[in-house]
Amino acid sequence: MTSPSSAHTENSFHVAQRQFDIAADRLRLDDGIRDILRNCRRELTVNFPVRMDDGSTRLFQGYRVQHSLHRGPAKGGIRYHPGVDIDDVRALAMWMTWKCAVVGLPFGGAKGGVTCNPRDLSLRELENLTRRFTSEISILIGPDSDIPAPDVNTSAQIMAWMMDTYSMNVGHSVPAVVTGKPIEIGGSEGRAEATGRGCAIATRKAARAVGMPLEGARVAIQGFGNVGAPLAQFLHGDGCRVVALSDSRGGIYRESGLDPRAISRFKEETGSIIGFPGAERITHRELDELDCDILAPCALANEITRENAARVRARIIVEGANGPTTPEADRILADRKILVVPDILANAGGVTVSYFEWVQDLQAFFWDEAEINARLETIMVRAYDAVAREADIHAVDLRTAAHMLAVSRVAAALRLRGIFP
Repeated sequence: MTSPSSAHTENSFHVAQRQFDIAADRLRLDDGIRDILRNCRRELTVNFPVRMDDGSTRLFQGYRVQHSLHRGPAKGGIRYHPGVDIDDVRALAMWMTWKCAVVGLPFGGAKGGVTCNPRDLSLRELENLTRRFTSEISILIGPDSDIPAPDVNTSAQIMAWMMDTYSMNVGHSVPAVVTGKPIEIGGSEGRAEATGRGCAIATRKAARAVGMPLEGARVAIQGFGNVGAPLAQFLHGDGCRVVALSDSRGGIYRESGLDPRAISRFKEETGSIIGFPGAERITHRELDELDCDILAPCALANEITRENAARVRARIIVEGANGPTTPEADRILADRKILVVPDILANAGGVTVSYFEWVQDLQAFFWDEAEINARLETIMVRAYDAVAREADIHAVDLRTAAHMLAVSRVAAALRLRGIFP
């Protein structure tokens, strides 16, 4: 999603590196370890042809980047978006490393993507693109080495095509090569709502931390997709008043509150939330700057920057997206006493349940949704409490505390494993 607030777009990888540097400085990290963790371990760029419906051939560019393998196999999503470039993928891979470490998962970080607009592709063209891209990156991915998952503009169906393509190439079914698959072929109960559920758990913890009752709390959510839609429903169920939502076409606002389930049905019928009866249309910038209690950016990076951070009026920001707030904006928000629950903590529910799915696939033994949700709650609460303790001990904001905790864990693994040969 692009918005007026992100007109001045920063390089995402530079943002990720600056966030890392802040944590590394406070940890007094050894220069050698700093150099290793400040950069990505492997980067694969592929240019591949796809047969289109009209018989023509079109060339696409894609990426798979592994940032770290020190704590285990690489883990990270695949996104299809016109704005995908190598630095975006590097940043997302680095954030995945810290995200897995902060919640204690035995994974390193990776990310992948294809520069394309999937809305311009037919279902057959999307399948052709996915299968060819999977073949191109198959030299890196595998159930013991690098496990992709859905991300922006990718889905359970796309993961099914990826799993099938990889399986056909090795000659037998390998469900654990990807997560976020349909349940019928090894997917996990609770995976579709996991990121939104994890954000809701983090929101409840943050609200308690500032003494804010959720009953009646005004919520604005930017992005009504795989993260924002479930988050809206969970917070609505907690008694929050969801006053604003947005998608790629803009936002809607109603002071008396919006019913997320009704809006989901409207979006299924029309393709967008715009035009929902009784709601006022607003811009993305207006949503960011609404007078509300909780703001949840759940779209893309660089939404809250030095240009608009001073006008944000929420008491709590919960980052459902990766990298929505720049370091300069973080300083402005901290000075204004706005609590920011950082992406590597707030949206870790998705990768946590992806881990559950991977474990279930490897064991060929599956859990019910109640068990998955209970395990997710335990991990998210434990991680939030650990980050909050780190913030109190070092008198830093939650983002710096989360990065310090994550970087220290990855650095410890690096030291213990040593340098080969």
